[in-house]
Amino acid sequence: MINIDGNSLTMAEIKSVASNFAKVKLTSEAVKKVVKCREYVEKIIARGDIVYGLTTGFGKFATITIPPEEIDQLQENLIISHATGVGNYLSQEEVRAIMLLRLNVLAKGNSGIRLETLQLIIDMLNCGIHPRIPEKGSVGASGDLAPLSHLAMVVIGRGEAEYQGQILPGAEALQKAGLAPARLKAKEGLALNNGTQVMTGIMALNLLQAEKIVRLADVCAAISIDAQLGSSSAFDELVHQVRPHPGQIASAKNLSRLLAESSLRDSHMNCTYVQDAYSVRCTPQVHGAIRAALEYNRAVLEIEINAATDNPLIFPEQDKVISGGNFHGEPVAIAADSFGIAVAELASISERRMERILNPALSRGLKPFLAAKPGFNSGFMIAQYTAAALVSENKVLAHPSSVDSIPTSANQEDHVSMGTIGAVKARTILQNVAWVLGIELMVSLQALEDRDVATSPVLEKIHQFLRTKVARLETDRYLKPDIDAMQEIFLQDELYNYIQNLITLE
Repeated sequence: MINIDGNSLTMAEIKSVASNFAKVKLTSEAVKKVVKCREYVEKIIARGDIVYGLTTGFGKFATITIPPEEIDQLQENLIISHATGVGNYLSQEEVRAIMLLRLNVLAKGNSGIRLETLQLIIDMLNCGIHPRIPEKGSVGASGDLAPLSHLAMVVIGRGEAEYQGQILPGAEALQKAGLAPARLKAKEGLALNNGTQVMTGIMALNLLQAEKIVRLADVCAAISIDAQLGSSSAFDELVHQVRPHPGQIASAKNLSRLLAESSLRDSHMNCTYVQDAYSVRCTPQVHGAIRAALEYNRAVLEIEINAATDNPLIFPEQDKVISGGNFHGEPVAIAADSFGIAVAELASISERRMERILNPALSRGLKPFLAAKPGFNSGFMIAQYTAAALVSENKVLAHPSSVDSIPTSANQEDHVSMGTIGAVKARTILQNVAWVLGIELMVSLQALEDRDVATSPVLEKIHQFLRTKVARLETDRYLKPDIDAMQEIFLQDELYNYIQNLITLE
């Protein structure tokens, strides 16, 4: 059971709820804050104050005062009119992360939601009602209005949800789970659909995945380096101590430990090659820079997951309701763009290492494309094409979204972040990276087997483990299932956990 208080949610807890279906509940302190804030909202309405979002319209309609008898219907109108998303639906894991982040924000006690409405979202999350949320339609300010409105549609008994493996109308999903839809009151519509939780939820899951993959990329590199008879001298700690970027040091340390006691490395200690290509000896510098970008992302996201990002914000103790701009997604948008640019480099350098194994002019004695019978067999020739295509696709996707803006709401919302576009692109880039690394691993494993000298003890165990997942390419065969299986290995935890039990990756 994860306690939600609006201030202390962790990235690990997001993973537990999103992926492992951990249950959540409000702390007693959060309950007090939510109730106190709602009481203050009721007081404002009773006084007849003119307050944006409570007694007025929204966006460009902020100057229009809503009669008291229409305030409740206004909230439902807001949700229905803003649920305009299109495109593919977010994954169940992403939806759960978004729901968790939204209820955590509401638990801060600055949004004015009623306790019973907040509890309904908790009950939906705990029993596995997952609103269907299209991934397109948000410009990232006023937060993620369209996708969050699709979440809220199920809260009010509308829209669609996935429940127990079925796609159902929202009202039916609630009924089957023994829940009743909410009848929204003043401010609750805005409390539900104003904020950055969609872009933040997607990026939180992206980051957790990437932090694992960047370590597995060191493993891929180590196998490729040994397979192409590369030197480990460039990974000597003396080199990295004089340029002490932490990620670079960590990556070099991983490579040195993975390659330790390799007979392959020792077999060419006195060869005529003075130094390796950049894709080999600069691996720690590249992987280290990527780690730095991921650390920046983590710093941004750890703030954002516990931040109040709707509008207006309510401060009962100070007797203030303030229309601000915390819904603007720029912090997450810039982080998402830096993530995409950085992570794309994992695939870029991976494809170059792969090329050095497959190209007979560079491979130091290996068969062209590792084909069993070159000419009759193509080996991994076209798998490298696929990797090249994915690397080039990532170059296009890595163009930053946050440098773009387009006015909305009759120029009232005249600068927006495009953060959710950046988060979705970042997810696609990461998936492409996993495919490329998977292909590199298939290639480098086969190259290792084609050498007549053993690799390091650690890499040999990893090699044996992976051969239980994907067979050696003895002759040409249909490779798509293998490539997909290798991608899945990078996206899931089994390989990572196996390696961490062998050697702790920095």
